[in-house]
Amino acid sequence: MVHLRLRAPLSAACLLTTLSVLALNAGSAPVFSSLIPGSALPREFHVVTLPKIAANKFTLVMDEGKTVLRVDSDNSAGSVGLPLLVPGKINGGKAMLAWRWKVDRVLEKADMESKLGDDFAARVYVFFDVPLESLSFADRTKIRIARMMAGADVPTAAICYVWDNNHRIGRSSWSPYTNRVRMIVQQSGPSQAGQWTVESRDLAADFKEAFGFDAPAVTGVAVGND
Repeated sequence: MVHLRLRAPLSAACLLTTLSVLALNAGSAPVFSSLIPGSALPREFHVVTLPKIAANKFTLVMDEGKTVLRVDSDNSAGSVGLPLLVPGKINGGKAMLAWRWKVDRVLEKADMESKLGDDFAARVYVFFDVPLESLSFADRTKIRIARMMAGADVPTAAICYVWDNNHRIGRSSWSPYTNRVRMIVQQSGPSQAGQWTVESRDLAADFKEAFGFDAPAVTGVAVGND
């Protein structure tokens, strides 16, 4: 079980989040609560930025007696990725992802079904290793182009849990940019803003509902906002 703590106080801009992780075995990587406030992120965590876009500010801070990852986004974007290696199909048993997050405010214009609204107070990505050769020619081409531009670590499938502002919790749809990313509303609106909210998801169930077949290996997770 992976525990993430995310605080996203400011969010603005209309940006496309690039998915990028390194396929390493990071099962023993430290969680944020075990780290020292003010210290640098351990090497297991990878900051993902976008070309020609200002980067978010990532800091380890103390909040309610625990070290948490604070993500400041002000006309910027980016995420912190944690590579994982959960080999084989995860459907033999539940693969639960658990985290808690807190945002200072939501984005009034956030809209998961619109490119212009594809900004969120908080996001949690989970990356899956769907074989490239199993995809359609069009999807294979798009991913190869993305890998040429952003690097070989662009995954073939992902689920993105978002803090939306216009759709009910549980609503899901494809990213307005690609049908390889399924967006799921985990929180919506300002009612929970300013307080920690505990979340948990069954990754195998979410993947199969989104993509229609059993989930392959999980290769990483990332947290951020924009």
